[in-house]
Amino acid sequence: MPPRIPILTCLRATKPSPAFTLPFRPFSTSPSLLARVQSSVKKRKSYDPYAVALRNRKKAANVSRQAELKQQRIESLGDPVKGITTPFVASFETATPLEISEGAKLPKEDSRLNYGLKPEDVDRSLGRSRDLAVPRDPEPEAPSFGHSYFQRTAAKPSEPIDPLKADAEAAQRQKEAHETAATAIQRITALENASRKSKMKVNIARCVSVFGRHNTDRIFPPKAPGLTNVADPFSAPQRPDQNTADLQKRVGPDTGSSEVQIAILTAKINTLAQQLEKRGKGDKHNKRNLRLLVHRRQKLLQYLRRKERGGPRWQHCIETLGLTEGTWKGEISL
Repeated sequence: MPPRIPILTCLRATKPSPAFTLPFRPFSTSPSLLARVQSSVKKRKSYDPYAVALRNRKKAANVSRQAELKQQRIESLGDPVKGITTPFVASFETATPLEISEGAKLPKEDSRLNYGLKPEDVDRSLGRSRDLAVPRDPEPEAPSFGHSYFQRTAAKPSEPIDPLKADAEAAQRQKEAHETAATAIQRITALENASRKSKMKVNIARCVSVFGRHNTDRIFPPKAPGLTNVADPFSAPQRPDQNTADLQKRVGPDTGSSEVQIAILTAKINTLAQQLEKRGKGDKHNKRNLRLLVHRRQKLLQYLRRKERGGPRWQHCIETLGLTEGTWKGEISL
């Protein structure tokens, strides 16, 4: 009778039986021939000079084509990052307010100093310190009765002192000390000596005051209402010159409207773009941040353009910030 051979239930490695062992090698321990062939071909391609030259040639052609397409987009639609340099955008570098000409429909900017201070507050504090630094009149000494063992005797001056001259000299010294302190305070609070972070805070406050609706509602009319009769374009009601209805409902400064957020993003984008141009060759983190900011501004611009229907707020935002069609049209690739 022939010997009975057990049938394998799976292809995994089985425990060797002390009585009988099959002459089969399990598949889990055999190396993959296909994987070895692929790795050898890959290594051969990486060291092949012809393949390396061909790969570099394709890469250079792709890079040059991308640069050409980017230049064509900039020429047709404008720079999607910086746009056009306007006086307001150029003032981001110094964070100083602009001089508004007469008749221009622009909100007036307030002067600001470093550390979030205002010039009137600094002047008020300096005046208060000058008043406090004035020496008081000496109090008259109380008369002493009798003689004390510890009573001090005043030394007789060698020369008589003129009280008017002494008061004039003290006032002059106090004036010089106050001028020195005021000069030091002015240098500390000047925006020329401020850091980039402090200038950014001042620029954000400027964007809120220039584009905030708590100021622009006094200048621009409200959004145009829809037509009741499409066939008759003159059936739309007349708009008032000022948006007083929304102005009465508003409490505090406007920091969340689309135009304010667009202006703040533009200030951040300009600062980050200048930083990357100077020393941002391998700064992938800030390059990604710049791309996110540009795309966020693009979404807000598309929303504002759709809602305002090309109205005065849209024109004010575009003209003041120098934004071109490339900042909101099409796909922006950086």
